[in-house]
Amino acid sequence: MSDLDEHFMRRCLELARASKEAGESAVGSLLVRDGVVVAEAEEATRRNLDPSAHSELEAIRLACRELESTDLSDCTMYTTVEPCFLCGYAIRAVGIPRVVMATDCGEIGSVGSRYPFLTDPGFDGWRAPPIVSRGLMEEEARALRNS
Repeated sequence: MSDLDEHFMRRCLELARASKEAGESAVGSLLVRDGVVVAEAEEATRRNLDPSAHSELEAIRLACRELESTDLSDCTMYTTVEPCFLCGYAIRAVGIPRVVMATDCGEIGSVGSRYPFLTDPGFDGWRAPPIVSRGLMEEEARALRNS
């Protein structure tokens, strides 16, 4: 991982902190293309009364609108917490080729759980799984989630 990855993860942590202060889960996500942030989002399930308003999905929605495309195959996702099943599916559906995450989320994670379909290459008709980098600034993200 690079200094640029750390820079973007720091922004994710700022978003996660703001999310927590707003009464949401402490999760923040970014989508970056060519070193430029295309979209950023906080968790918004309570604010929006929408169980699908996870920060990863909110960032994907914003990026698709900004780029006027559902093909995000030239973007990298940064997120403070491992994408859940819902977010993992969306990441695969839009073709994000790289995901950088800070900390695992346990049994509902789409990378480290017993159902790691974000990284499973065995789905016919799905785009290739992304390269996943785990553990960047993990202690900071975990402390924020547990505070």
